[in-house]
Amino acid sequence: MFPTRPRTGLFPHLALAAATLVLPLSAGWAQTAAPASGTSAQVAAPTPRALASITPAEIEAAVYDGTDLPAGQSALTAKVQILLDRAGISPGVVDGWRGGMSESAIMAFQRRSGLPMTGRMDHAVWDLLQGYAAAPLTMAYTITEEDATGLVDRIPSDYAEKAAMSSQGYTSVLEKLAERFHMDEKFLAKLNPGARFQPGETIHATVPAKPIRASVTRIIVDKETRRVAAYDAKGNMVADYPATVGSADTPSPHGNHVVDAVALNPTYTYNPHRNFKQGENDRVLIIPPGPNAPVGNVWIDLSEPTYGIHGTATPSQLFLNQSHGCVRLTNWDAWELAHMVKPKVTTVEFLPPGVRIADVTGISPVAAATQTAAVAAIASTRPPARGDRLPPAAPAAVAIPAAATMAEAAAATAAAVVTPEPLVITPDVPASNEPLVPEAAPALPVQEEPEYPSDAVLPESLPGQAPGSVTLYPQAGQP
Repeated sequence: MFPTRPRTGLFPHLALAAATLVLPLSAGWAQTAAPASGTSAQVAAPTPRALASITPAEIEAAVYDGTDLPAGQSALTAKVQILLDRAGISPGVVDGWRGGMSESAIMAFQRRSGLPMTGRMDHAVWDLLQGYAAAPLTMAYTITEEDATGLVDRIPSDYAEKAAMSSQGYTSVLEKLAERFHMDEKFLAKLNPGARFQPGETIHATVPAKPIRASVTRIIVDKETRRVAAYDAKGNMVADYPATVGSADTPSPHGNHVVDAVALNPTYTYNPHRNFKQGENDRVLIIPPGPNAPVGNVWIDLSEPTYGIHGTATPSQLFLNQSHGCVRLTNWDAWELAHMVKPKVTTVEFLPPGVRIADVTGISPVAAATQTAAVAAIASTRPPARGDRLPPAAPAAVAIPAAATMAEAAAATAAAVVTPEPLVITPDVPASNEPLVPEAAPALPVQEEPEYPSDAVLPESLPGQAPGSVTLYPQAGQP
């Protein structure tokens, strides 16, 4: 049973499950999955190859060859991750590794585009992603004195030591810049061999996507694929993020809930008398805020007591960790989502086991298969820049009889198939070598003014509480 959440006046006193405790996860969820256990004669899979180094030119020039993404780490995968981020489909960190988060992002992109959801790169995905490739993917950046401020020597694990600190800040310029550019620290270092990451030094980095500014009224949490999708009032998906979602011992809640409030840069209140005891700490401790705090730099409070959506100090480990029931995103994804939700309006749906986002949004694998023949129509105009993330529909005046005929035939075939399992059709080769995206981009339509356009309308703290602070209680009975 979860502890009750006290309330003061009209505003909730936020609580938190012990979402910050990091537990090891089975190898099957790792970014690069280990082989399944079998007989003693089974031969272990080779270790995926890591890049010794990488250059900006290699990322910019990477070209898809018609097969799946290379195993291990590659410039092509890094390029795809950057383009997915620009498309509003977060790959987590940009690290060049083909693995769980990258494949889940490709599947989310396929889901939104009406393609078969395989999680594998193909010509349709690659050609649609080219609509986001007009701007450079990498850039030069000169480190400033400000980049080197606010750092801490280390982040201890003991809560008493954490509470004695003035901040749970970044531990290095490298860590700080990696989060700013949506990159893995090791990958940023590989892009800059020999760099010392000191003020005045010019380095290379990938170009991060600009934050999405829209009004999110519906969030769907998919426990099976570990994705969190955000939708506006018209049912358009505006963003999709990878997440750590609960665990077998302390699962996330079920059903529908509402966003109660948002806190940026929250403090963390450790109370051993209410919830759990860590080590020899037997008194209430206030852990200061910062990106390396137990809930990162964002807390989105839910109407279900003790649960929320928040950031993390280890963005590259989202698919390797478990949480104690809460939903954990990268700090930058959580920050972006916090500026789009609307307290008391935005709903959060936790899907039950076996149910995925496509099942509740009307885009099932069968429906996606019938839309494969209409890819040419979907890509008849270049996908717009980050803002409207839905692939544009074909103009009404343009007649595509062949695609329409093929779509009708595919629909009839799918309807005739009787099977309890979803049907996924994946062509071995593309139907045509002709690019799906034209070289010339048409003028973009005028975008509607978002209802939540800037940081000015998002409070730095909750009403009735100290600036930047919120009390966060872990779940009862957790060690």
